[in-house]
Amino acid sequence: MSPVQKYAIGAGIAVLFSLFFLPGWVTLLVVLGLVAAPVVGYLMLDPSQRERLKRARRRGIGH
Repeated sequence: MSPVQKYAIGAGIAVLFSLFFLPGWVTLLVVLGLVAAPVVGYLMLDPSQRERLKRARRRGIGH
C-alpha cells in the first residue's frame, strides 16, 4: 500500500469519526486541516525541493 493510500484511508476515518461524534463546525475544521496540512507542507518547500519531488513522482519511486 502506497503512502498516499494510507493517508487517504486515515483521512477518511478521521472525517467519519468527526461526522458521528463531533459537532458540525468541528467536523469542518477537521476536514480543512486534513486538506491544508499537505498543501502547507508542499508550499514550505524550496523551489529546488519541489522540483526534486516532481522528478521523483515521475520516476515512480516507491512503487
